[in-house]
Amino acid sequence: MILVPVKNLKQAKQRLASVLEQPERTQLAQAMLEDVAEALAAWPKRPEVGIVSCDAFAISLACKYRFEVIADHRNTGETDAIEIATRVCESRGLDSLVIPADIPLIQAWELQSIYDAAPDAGTVLVPAGDGRGTNAVLRRPAALFPLRFGNDSFKPHLAAAQATGKPCVVLSLPGIAVDVDNPADLRQLVELPGETRAQRLARNWDLRDLPLAANE
Repeated sequence: MILVPVKNLKQAKQRLASVLEQPERTQLAQAMLEDVAEALAAWPKRPEVGIVSCDAFAISLACKYRFEVIADHRNTGETDAIEIATRVCESRGLDSLVIPADIPLIQAWELQSIYDAAPDAGTVLVPAGDGRGTNAVLRRPAALFPLRFGNDSFKPHLAAAQATGKPCVVLSLPGIAVDVDNPADLRQLVELPGETRAQRLARNWDLRDLPLAANE
């Protein structure tokens, strides 16, 4: 099962507060989520999809694409949301592929690549472009090891996957690698080729003074 955790989008993307007001940040988060949902819907061989959320926009999108809604009433973060959804997968005997809601350049072929590379029992990890975060995790079985998301989650996830003694595959996938957390990420999104909803929206804003790198 593919799991997409979505926090309350009305308070989304606080790390962009220096360059965008909250209504714009919410618009961007909604656009990115719809880009992700479209990529999932365009994949004819996809397994079940679960939107893990209680956000009204996310739920309406799940209904539009006929994805399942796994309720996350606590809305305390991605890690807790995935713990809830992992228990659902475990109860059904399903594996789990976790992807974030803010990777608007994701492509259906990348999702297929993850499943093509997946061991019968084990893990596939796709790092963020900076090598620090984790932008996709496939676990077979679903609760093979716990996930702990954050700015520097990739190395802990890799260590946890290797500690299971099961095969762990690391894939670099260009679309999945692009997430949008800080102003430099937003500038990268605007400048990369493509015409996703999030890109079209961001190109309408005056972002010329955004930093080139995350530490600027």
